[in-house]
Amino acid sequence: MQVETRHILHQGLWQSNPALVQLLGLCPLLAVTNSVANALGLAIVTTLVLVASNALVSLTRNKVNKDVRLPTFVMIIAALVTVAELLMQALTYELYQILGIFIPLIVTNCAILGRAEAYACKNSLALSILDGLAMGVGFSLVLVLLGAMREVLGQGTLFTDMHLLFGESARLWELTIIDDYRGFLFAILPPGAFIGMGLLIAMKNVIDHRQAMSQLSLDEPSSKSRRVRVTGIIT
Repeated sequence: MQVETRHILHQGLWQSNPALVQLLGLCPLLAVTNSVANALGLAIVTTLVLVASNALVSLTRNKVNKDVRLPTFVMIIAALVTVAELLMQALTYELYQILGIFIPLIVTNCAILGRAEAYACKNSLALSILDGLAMGVGFSLVLVLLGAMREVLGQGTLFTDMHLLFGESARLWELTIIDDYRGFLFAILPPGAFIGMGLLIAMKNVIDHRQAMSQLSLDEPSSKSRRVRVTGIIT
């Protein structure tokens, strides 16, 4: 069980990260990551929907006919997204207005539907919840990291508008990274999102390559075998 748990976490957070490796759900990821607050808001909603949809799909996997399996998954995800949308309207309305259409578009996020089809419908409830959590956290880390990069480069600040998520006390969380910064508009615009995402993917590939080369060097024998020639007469 522990081996399976470690495998699921490694797959979700790194090896099969839905954003960096599978390249799923890139439309909202690139659209809203101009600040940490926006990225974190979408990340929380996406993770909660992913975990809940995996759980419900796993619970109903033996009760749904294969012919209507995908429409059923979509209905489950749509219902969960509707609940999340209503909660955001009630609790974080200003952030909901900023994220706009990208909240209901979570229904079409291939990362969520893909995990329901590839994993949740074939595994137990506990493992499906863990898989959804790992994939959601992996997706969220990319969202927040990209949002932080673009916010610092674009505005010279970090954690701006966090009060939209955590209340008025979070206004004090804002950090000014660069004083008297005029801003770099390109980082906030869509082309900046594409370039930032490309840099994150390249960084992951470099790390993977170095780890592979390091493992290869460890697997090689420390010294080559030597042939010993024996001469003489054996009696």
